[in-house]
Amino acid sequence: MDSESPTHDTTHQPTRGGIDRRAPAVRCAVVTPVVSRRGRGGAPERRSPEARLDEAVGLAAAIELNVVFSGLVSLSEIRPATYLGTGKVEELAAIVEAEHVDLVFFDAALSPVQQRNLEKAWSTKVVDRTALILEIFGMRARTKEGALQVELAHLNYQRSRLVRSWTHLERQRGGFGFLGGPGETQIEADRRLIGDRIIRIEKELEQVKRTRGLHRASRKRVPYPIVALVGYTNAGKSTLFNRLTRAEVMAKDLLFATLDPTLRAVDLPHGTRIILSDTVGFISELPTQLVAAFRATLEEVLEADLILHVRDISHPDTEAQAADVADVLEDLGVEVKDGGRVIEVWNKIDRLSPEAREQVQNQTLRAGAEAPVAVSALTGEGTDDLLGVIERRITSGRVTLSVILAAEDGEGLGWLYRHGEVLERTTGEDGVLQVALRIPPERAGLVARRFGARRVHTM
Repeated sequence: MDSESPTHDTTHQPTRGGIDRRAPAVRCAVVTPVVSRRGRGGAPERRSPEARLDEAVGLAAAIELNVVFSGLVSLSEIRPATYLGTGKVEELAAIVEAEHVDLVFFDAALSPVQQRNLEKAWSTKVVDRTALILEIFGMRARTKEGALQVELAHLNYQRSRLVRSWTHLERQRGGFGFLGGPGETQIEADRRLIGDRIIRIEKELEQVKRTRGLHRASRKRVPYPIVALVGYTNAGKSTLFNRLTRAEVMAKDLLFATLDPTLRAVDLPHGTRIILSDTVGFISELPTQLVAAFRATLEEVLEADLILHVRDISHPDTEAQAADVADVLEDLGVEVKDGGRVIEVWNKIDRLSPEAREQVQNQTLRAGAEAPVAVSALTGEGTDDLLGVIERRITSGRVTLSVILAAEDGEGLGWLYRHGEVLERTTGEDGVLQVALRIPPERAGLVARRFGARRVHTM
């Protein structure tokens, strides 16, 4: 195991029920267990242990923890009591004491019993991957909806931690956050309180879901196609969103820099207007509580006409990250291999060497009509090509109509602009307008009814 030099202390901000960021920076040790293939039942690892450790350190940095040690721990099998073997537990206990560690981030899912035993052995607080990601989401949520979704996921997680396995009052856990709470006699009361709060939040989120449904229905009446950005956290989705929309959504080189969904209108090269939606980033082993809690938000992806899967093509584990995103999308019911609906966007080509850039360009050329689009959201390179691909995909199934209007029919002309893509309009010698309009085929009948079938012709 390799020890990292301490990073500079930072001042933390307080968050509800978690780590107290009003105190000096929490000294954190990051431990990433590496289970042998036999211990995993023969299942292959998607990413290298070093990449997993780098990501774990990035998660700790995302919550402003002061990482004073990080290391890999190899083990042949998972121990029910402590996850690690006795020797490794003792070895890490010495490091925790020597580095004056306040918090150990264990980069795996721990059972309540394993968490309790490790805290006892190391005499410090221990959080697993699920707990840390929940804490990050709690920091990032800005809207009421986001806060509700995070709280619901956090409560479901905490409810699973309320177990009758603590024998000393001072080390009992319960309530909210990582800091423990009430004693043994309060566990059932806590469980009831948490259950009641979960019911209230679910009712509020159901109202959010209904409101989102109304908004989507309203957008469908005005035919702006929805294009959703998805991808692994820190793949550059928000930077690309800002580049395409000229918005100012928070975009940093940080895991889960943005959380709440954002929608903006974008005009494509030939005038087609779309709604671009930026969604929460995914990550490997995303807690199931979060997938469930954010289902209302992720419905924007399900309803999207087109999905842009943004990948950090410069990352050494880009293939594994893409597979993790595909898993989440398929869990939501999105067919990732649907080339007509999903476009891969290979971002951060500005970070590639000249040889790697040439290789990427050759790959995109060989892929044909459903080729990935190589871009740099930071510099803008390739974004015009991306907009062109989006427009071709959006309009590929549309029909083109010719509509005849009286010169004084300004209301009718405005209706055509609102409900379709006006490609061209000409004025005859008699003042009659002829408008070339492109629309989804299911709207052709609506145009014919609005203007009369004799004045509408397919081009």
